[in-house]
Amino acid sequence: MNDISLIDLKQLRVFKALLKERSVTRAAAQMGLTQQAVSAQLSKLRDTFQDHLFLRSAQGIIPTPLAEQLEPRVNAVFESLAALAPPDRFDPAEVQTTFAISATDYAVAVILPRLMAKVRAQAPGLKLIIRDFESDRLYPLLTSGDLDLALTFPAFVPNNCQTKWLFSEYHICVTRSDSPLQNRQLSIGDIADLPQIIVSPTRANLIGSADDWFASKGYSRNIVMSVPSFSAAPACIASTDCIAFLPSRILPNPLVRPILLDDSPPCFDVIAAWHPRSSRDPLHKWILSLLQQAFPAQESTKL
Repeated sequence: MNDISLIDLKQLRVFKALLKERSVTRAAAQMGLTQQAVSAQLSKLRDTFQDHLFLRSAQGIIPTPLAEQLEPRVNAVFESLAALAPPDRFDPAEVQTTFAISATDYAVAVILPRLMAKVRAQAPGLKLIIRDFESDRLYPLLTSGDLDLALTFPAFVPNNCQTKWLFSEYHICVTRSDSPLQNRQLSIGDIADLPQIIVSPTRANLIGSADDWFASKGYSRNIVMSVPSFSAAPACIASTDCIAFLPSRILPNPLVRPILLDDSPPCFDVIAAWHPRSSRDPLHKWILSLLQQAFPAQESTKL
């Protein structure tokens, strides 16, 4: 037998048609080819397999024993090719796979409970893997496929990622629950010099998201502590004289109380981010649709 890699799909389609029709004339008509074209492809197959494959008979042509042996293998080739095509519809109930999400503890507390409830109800075979958020490694992890989706803030996402807005959020200035500052009306000037705790989930530094807001008003913040998670902040505030700006959706918390300010930092967006290669994946699109259902526009813009 000659090099099998020289066979192309056109030759295999001719082979299937000849097996079915038992006639060069009918096979050519079925495929919309001339008899000469069918004969040319058959000639190539005969050269490859070193066998006649089909012999003339009174009724047309009949397959040789080798052609009969090849029939189920050729059928399997076309079945495998058909399996490469994406399904006509996506049924979450049939999903049996894993989906990796990177999220801060804020997203874990605020977003994932709603998402997981919908996933469990509609796709019980889908398993979610939640990873710590790593902004410096976000794009490489998405590119490699180790990560499918990130739930985060726009400032932490590279420009070459695709994103979907989920909702708008805002900060509330808080102090410990027994602080004399609670429920008092204060200005930005009143709080600028107070010791402040910031949450920096991606980098260990003393740079906070409200720094630009303070600077735009002509003040600098007195940041004395940085913690890596939003869940750690209330306990640190409760045991000190520090204040902090925390996202509204993780409040109220019994350990802290709000400080009433005459002005507030700008709102910020919470988004989902992913690699462009995932945009057409049915599972990925379905997860994004669940997030949209979990945070409908009416609620997402209500501040």
